[in-house]
Amino acid sequence: MIQSKLPSVGTTIFTTMSQLAAQTGAINLSQGFPDFDGPEALREAVARHVMAGHNQYAPMTGLPALREQVAAKVAALYGRVVSAEHEVTITPGATEALFCAIQALVRTGDEVIVFDPSYDSYAPAVELAGGRCIHLQLKRPDFSIDWQALAEAIGPRTRLIVLNTPHNPSGALIARADLDQLAGLIRGRDIYLLSDEVYEHLVFDGREHASVLRHEELYQRALVVSSFGKTYHVTGWKTGYVIAPPALSAELRKVHQYVSFCGVTPLQWALADFMAAYPQHIAELPDFYQAKRDLFCDLLAASRFTFTRSPGTYFQVADYSAIRPDLNDVQMAEWLAREHGVATIPVSVFYQEAPADLRLVRFCFAKREETLRQAAQRLCAI
Repeated sequence: MIQSKLPSVGTTIFTTMSQLAAQTGAINLSQGFPDFDGPEALREAVARHVMAGHNQYAPMTGLPALREQVAAKVAALYGRVVSAEHEVTITPGATEALFCAIQALVRTGDEVIVFDPSYDSYAPAVELAGGRCIHLQLKRPDFSIDWQALAEAIGPRTRLIVLNTPHNPSGALIARADLDQLAGLIRGRDIYLLSDEVYEHLVFDGREHASVLRHEELYQRALVVSSFGKTYHVTGWKTGYVIAPPALSAELRKVHQYVSFCGVTPLQWALADFMAAYPQHIAELPDFYQAKRDLFCDLLAASRFTFTRSPGTYFQVADYSAIRPDLNDVQMAEWLAREHGVATIPVSVFYQEAPADLRLVRFCFAKREETLRQAAQRLCAI
C-alpha cells in the first residue's frame, strides 16, 4: 500500500465544479478563467515565434527580454529598480512559483502562517516541505487581518507568512498601513514573506494596489509572485514570475531548476514582444474588469443574494442566507449547478475549519457580457 504524503488532499473543488458544470450544462462561474481570449496581437506573436524556431529550452531563469520587461514594469508602477538578471525569475505558472518559494524556505518543523480563506495550494506545499500551517481567519465581513491574532501566532518556529492581495476569494485589498504594521511585527525576527499578487492589476474604484514591492523594509525578506495568465487573459499558458532580492532569488532558483527547469519558450518571446508594444494593456485592466464587476453586480441586485462589491480580483462573493440557509455552501454550490444552471465555488473550501455560519459562494465575473447576463437571469429567478 502506498502511504500518501498528502493523505487529506483529493481532487480540487475547482476541477470538481468545472466537471459538474460540463455535466449539467451549467454556466461556469466557478473556476477562475475568462471565457474570452487574450489579445490578438499576443496570440499572433506566439505563432510567429513558433514558426521562427524559438522552440528549444529557454534559460532557466527566463528569457532575458521578458525579465527586462518585468523589471521595467516594476520600476514604472512601483518605483522599485530590480535587477532583471538577479531578481526576476520566470516560472511555468504562479502556482509553481509559490511551490518553489515554499520549498526553498520552509524546513522540517517550521511554521507558516496563512490567512483563511486562502488559496488551496499553500498548505500542501508547506506539508511537503515538512512544515506546518498556522491558519488564521480573516475578519468578516471585510476579510481584514486580525492583527492581535497574528501577533499571538508568531513564535520561535515561525518561518514564513503568506499574504495574498488582491485576495482570492474575497477580493479584499491590503493597505500600505497593513504592510507597515506587518513590518513592525516581524522586525528583528528570522521570518520571510511570500506575497501572492497574481491579481495585482485588477484593483477597482480608483484604489491602489499596495504591493510589497513598494515597501522597502518588507521587500528585503520577500518573494513576490505574479501571473501573466491573469494579466493577459491566457490562464492556460501557465506562465508567471517571482521578484525577490538576489539571495532569495538564488534559493528559489535552486528549487525551480529541478521542478520544471524553465517556462515555455515561445510564450515568453510573445509576452516580451507584447509588453514592449502594448504597455497600455496593464493600465486599461482595472476599468476593463470593473465594468464586468459592475454589470454583474447591477444585474445581481435584483436577486436574493446579498453582497458588497469586490474591490479587486475578478471574483464576487455573495451571501445566500436569504435563499437556502438550510444548505451549507458546498451543498448550495451543487444545488445551484444542478437545479439552476450556474456553477460557483463554495467559500468554505478555502478554510482549514470554516465558520459554521458561513453561507458564501464565489462567482467569477471574468466572462463575456452575454455569459454574465444569462447567469444573472438564472440567479435572479431563484
